[in-house]
Amino acid sequence: MKLGELASRLGAELRGDPGLEVTGVAGIEEAGPAEVTFVANVRYTALARTTRAAAVIVEPEFQEIPAATLRIKNPYHAFARALGLFYQPPAYPPGIHPTAVIDPTAEIGPEAHIGAYVVIGPGVRLGAHATLLPHVVVYPGVQAGDHFFAHAHAVVREHCVLGDHVTLENGAIIGGDGFGFSKDEQGQWVKIPQSGPVRLGNRVDVQSNATIDRATVGATEIGDGAKVDNLVQVGHGSRVGNNSLLCAQTGLAGSSVVGNNVILAGQVGIAGHCTVGDGVILTAQSAVSHDVPPGKMISGSPGFDNRTWLRAVTLFQRLPELAKRLDRMEKTLARQLAGAEAEQDDTGRK
Repeated sequence: MKLGELASRLGAELRGDPGLEVTGVAGIEEAGPAEVTFVANVRYTALARTTRAAAVIVEPEFQEIPAATLRIKNPYHAFARALGLFYQPPAYPPGIHPTAVIDPTAEIGPEAHIGAYVVIGPGVRLGAHATLLPHVVVYPGVQAGDHFFAHAHAVVREHCVLGDHVTLENGAIIGGDGFGFSKDEQGQWVKIPQSGPVRLGNRVDVQSNATIDRATVGATEIGDGAKVDNLVQVGHGSRVGNNSLLCAQTGLAGSSVVGNNVILAGQVGIAGHCTVGDGVILTAQSAVSHDVPPGKMISGSPGFDNRTWLRAVTLFQRLPELAKRLDRMEKTLARQLAGAEAEQDDTGRK
């Protein structure tokens, strides 16, 4: 592809040779003379001046550099779009593999691709352009909108509801039983039926081996545009708002409520029945057992205000030094007190 064509398709201002041929995209340190890269973080500004890339996608006001530049707001998103122009994922033509097992009461929309050993239960309804790859299992009563894409070994349990453009990566489990048990008179744990489905909104992506549990009663809900990363656990009866990100190994206990546009970074934990307000950011390995007001940035475990946490971490690193200083001060004070007492005793004897 010519660099001028790429700039046109991205809607970017090109400063450089429009006839330059580019064949792909790469990171700024790895990119070669026929590849395009990007800068979206000031830490990589110096690398932009020395990169071997044919062109760099940058913000409009970025400084001039030896390489050609494609200037556009939100360079990272433009880079993602450029990647989509060069990388073409496998195509799955419409058709049903002869080994697939589909209940006669299931309704499959037009242009569906149903792969080998897929199982679709009674009463299932799939919209148009569904793609179910090998060994996907869809339990009875599931409803999914248009462009449902399930990679191999994804499972959707009974009566769950999925919107349009939902993507499940390998091993994602939607609607597994919530972790609900009660003790009987003999003190033994007895399983509580998990009757409520999972409801996923439109444009929801659930990554590999993530689990979103069904509810005891009511429903577990994931809002439009939410993204759930690998190995995330969403407990039964939880609600996640629109366009929120749940990053790897995050865990939501039952009945958690997460607002819109929230970012839960890797290994974040939220205790049951807690509410996290709109726009909150919980940094990596944070944990909260209390409600968090909208717009806050929280760090630490137990979590508290990020700015306070940063000061506390700085102080924590100095604790050995401060302990030594305190020890020296205590010894100095002890010597001074001992000297004063000895002088007082000597004065008394005189």
